[in-house]
Amino acid sequence: MEPSTPHTMNVPLTTIRCLQRAADLFGPKTGVVCGQKRFTYTETAFRCGRLASSLIRQGVVGGDRVAYLSYNTHQLLEGYYGAPIARAIVMPLNVRLTQMELADIVRHAAPKLLFFEAEFAATAEHLRSKLPGLRIVNLDADYEAFIADGDPICPDVYSYDENTIAELFYTSGSTGTPKGVMLSHRTLYLHALGCIGSLDLDAAGVELHTIPLFHANGWGRPQSSTMIGMKQVMVRRFDPAGVCRLIQDEGATSMSIVPTMANALLAFEGRGAFDLSSMARIFIGGAAASPAMIEKLEGAFHCDVVAGYGLTETSPVATSSRRKSTVVYANDEDRWNHHSVAGWPIIGSEVRVVNAEMKGVLRDLSAVGEVVIRGDVVMDGYYLEPEATSAVMTDGWLHTGDMAVWDAENYIHIVDRKKDIIISGGENISSIEVEKAIALHPAVSETAVVSAPNERWGEIPVAFVVTKPGAELADTELREFLTPRLAKFKVPHRFIIRSEPLPKGGTGKILKRELREPFWQGHNTRVQG
Repeated sequence: MEPSTPHTMNVPLTTIRCLQRAADLFGPKTGVVCGQKRFTYTETAFRCGRLASSLIRQGVVGGDRVAYLSYNTHQLLEGYYGAPIARAIVMPLNVRLTQMELADIVRHAAPKLLFFEAEFAATAEHLRSKLPGLRIVNLDADYEAFIADGDPICPDVYSYDENTIAELFYTSGSTGTPKGVMLSHRTLYLHALGCIGSLDLDAAGVELHTIPLFHANGWGRPQSSTMIGMKQVMVRRFDPAGVCRLIQDEGATSMSIVPTMANALLAFEGRGAFDLSSMARIFIGGAAASPAMIEKLEGAFHCDVVAGYGLTETSPVATSSRRKSTVVYANDEDRWNHHSVAGWPIIGSEVRVVNAEMKGVLRDLSAVGEVVIRGDVVMDGYYLEPEATSAVMTDGWLHTGDMAVWDAENYIHIVDRKKDIIISGGENISSIEVEKAIALHPAVSETAVVSAPNERWGEIPVAFVVTKPGAELADTELREFLTPRLAKFKVPHRFIIRSEPLPKGGTGKILKRELREPFWQGHNTRVQG
């Protein structure tokens, strides 16, 4: 298709341009590696165009949701572009959720199609039963035939509205109710530029997709890595040996990990058998990264290691602890301390630490306030929930619910969370959601779920459960009760079952802080978002 004559000099900011740029400038280069399959950027763009055409033939129209239930695969990456080319919204689903949790999301979002890996066939059938009219496509058995029916669309970017929604990610908020975070073409394009300009991504580099692409926009890597023509290597499921082998075989230069992954890589005794010398940069986020962890990762991989902070609502990267020209480290310990915190804003992101009146608190690393974020990276709202959207916005500033201190150089140090969110192994767990599930048990009178430190997972959920008078309840029974209702990572690691009431304040609200503090005594309580 020949491009139409534009009526304006402004080219719409759309994710599609990321793919077009890669195909135009790096067409013959290997762009995507997935197991034994390798695709050039020309081939990838061709496949994404065919996917878009096939979606349109199936009746997909602008604004329709196209869901994916898949680990990191080339098909999921193609969905990041194929669905938006068809003017639809790509909606990656968290494969770790239960059928019940996924059914709630699917009923709310009402996708037109669901692509799924074969191992999720039973779940896909269950979701189709909950949403009549949902078409499901097996990625392993039927995907190639599905896209073969389409013609390779060459999209005219001038015909797209940059303010339309391109992606939808569901995240459990502080209420425990899943909310669909809407990210527009414009937001995603500018987030990609911000990541490229701030995080020193290299066109000659090789990105290892260690972070699940179904999680928080894959941390921006599907757009930024494509835009600059990096070779992208899919890590279907994280495994230390497999990751080390891919670093060696593909010459990977960068990867993003959560502390759970970092601990697994550091504990992997076979690491020394692999050539990891190509690794140049490791980005760590999702939970607290201690200075000691930064030091150990640097020693193991001999590369730069920096932490970062963000939310699904910020596309997600908002800050990183990269070097800043106006900051001079006193020594290695000072550098590790700086690199382990949330850091300072990426390009396009404004971050402040404010009091209840939205006034900035003192930049003395002592005064605590809430982190608020404004700029190009902030979401376009929660899907079908304007009131929930308004509740977290003040004059364009997004309230994160995270509490922090900061310094004169705009380095943000997260110290606590206003929300009762537990971050375990990089996954957000709403304590309220878990409490609601526990409360369904007929023997439970009241319950409170709090976080406790854990060497492997960073944090784990611990449940205090008060039984009804005369009732008996064993933790094994409660765990069995929760298994079909909550994803495995949300089920509390420990149940403290008691008959006496939980401590409460004057308004009758349970004092979770009193329950939580004994677990955290002597521990560093800083948490990255």
